[in-house]
Amino acid sequence: MNTIKTTILLTLLTLLLIFAGRLIGGPNGMIIAFVFAVGLNFISYWYSDRLVLKLYKAQEVKPGDNHLLYEIVRDIATRARLPMPRVYIIPTDSPNAFATGRNPKHAAVAATRGIIRTLDRDELEGVMAHEMAHVAHRDTLISSVAATIAGAISMLAIMARWTAFFGGGDDEDGGGIIGLLVLSIVMPLAATIIQLAISRSREYEADKGGAGFSHKPRALASALRKIHNYSQRAPLPAQPATAHMFIINPLSKKGLVNLFMTHPPVEERIKRLEAMSRGI
Repeated sequence: MNTIKTTILLTLLTLLLIFAGRLIGGPNGMIIAFVFAVGLNFISYWYSDRLVLKLYKAQEVKPGDNHLLYEIVRDIATRARLPMPRVYIIPTDSPNAFATGRNPKHAAVAATRGIIRTLDRDELEGVMAHEMAHVAHRDTLISSVAATIAGAISMLAIMARWTAFFGGGDDEDGGGIIGLLVLSIVMPLAATIIQLAISRSREYEADKGGAGFSHKPRALASALRKIHNYSQRAPLPAQPATAHMFIINPLSKKGLVNLFMTHPPVEERIKRLEAMSRGI
């Protein structure tokens, strides 16, 4: 089911990108957009993990470092029967964590310095089990590819807006000025909605899977509450394009931004986890 969902959503995003290319440049623009989409998927598949780890200056924890985080991830990987991922620490005091990588054999999990200091061992284990569930479900690949294509669609929308402003657009092949204006408004919104559908559903599933790996749903619920509360006071200086990757959205939620959050409500996630702990 996860594979089918991945295929459908990536196909929709790719078609949006190709359609955007047609509106801007007609048939030639569509071909260029298609080639662009293939190139973006290739880059996302092979290099998205390296790029995001470098973006946050993540430092790898080696097997011989005898670090608590490494030990926790190793124990979870053993229990979940998953390959041992690379483990990284992000040098920031704001507590958060994410997973990345194209598949379980090439995965990496990263936790901030702040989350290691803020959570107790059970809570940290719950968080890393959540991230390992993302790895097991192969969520890391689809989220990276979706974010890359959605970003490209937003860039094309900006191009379309300027093209329409200067009177561009081919009425026969590209839809004309009206088509370009529609593109600049509708396409980014559609891409965002698809991203939300991906991100919100995978967070619930990762909470459930992580609770199964750790057998400590209440500890994960407690960790989510702590991370959420801290993030409200001191948000992690994250890039919006990568906010969906973190266990808790690291960006502050004010005004209309709250309508387009990449994560489901923390209160609902906690409620579900606490219900799991009661055997409901």
